[in-house]
Amino acid sequence: MLKVGLTGGIGCGKTTVSELFAELGVAVIDADLIARRLVQPGQPALRQIVAMWGKDMLESDGSLNRSRLRERVFSQPETKQALEALLHPLIFQAMRTEMAVLNNPYCLLAIPLLFETQMTALADRILVIDCPTQLQIERVRRRDQLSTGQIEAIIASQVSREYRLAHADDLIENTASNDKLAEDVKKLHNLYLSFSNCQD
Repeated sequence: MLKVGLTGGIGCGKTTVSELFAELGVAVIDADLIARRLVQPGQPALRQIVAMWGKDMLESDGSLNRSRLRERVFSQPETKQALEALLHPLIFQAMRTEMAVLNNPYCLLAIPLLFETQMTALADRILVIDCPTQLQIERVRRRDQLSTGQIEAIIASQVSREYRLAHADDLIENTASNDKLAEDVKKLHNLYLSFSNCQD
């Protein structure tokens, strides 16, 4: 089975592209969704987060306080490193487990931090979703109500746009209409099907 790693900077439209592939019947394994499952109440990873940084990491209902954890991660590099050391191996293993039961021509591995987490070995091809930095900032500001400074800090914590573009096997420029985006996805879908047929 061909494995396509989908990545891109914050606000580039990775989720929209993943949804378009899913509408075409493609199996999508999403690292963010797996990460969310891993930190649900009762999960060992959430208990470990509380053990490391205290109960103020929790909401009143016992769920993870994501905004507080995000603030801590971006203000304290050692917190970011410790959180990644905890979650990334679990995410990596969960993705492998989900892939093992698929019987599809190809699957999409949606991994926002594909390069940063050294997960490129999971993928046969890398699809990068790209847009100009200013457009990233505008989209994230509208979506998450973060300040420009917060968004720029997130962008700075990721690999550069130039690095992603240099390491892409395939590229979707998400700057035009949704119709254009759907067309681009359909073209790549057909390409990946042809590759998977060659592997048969």
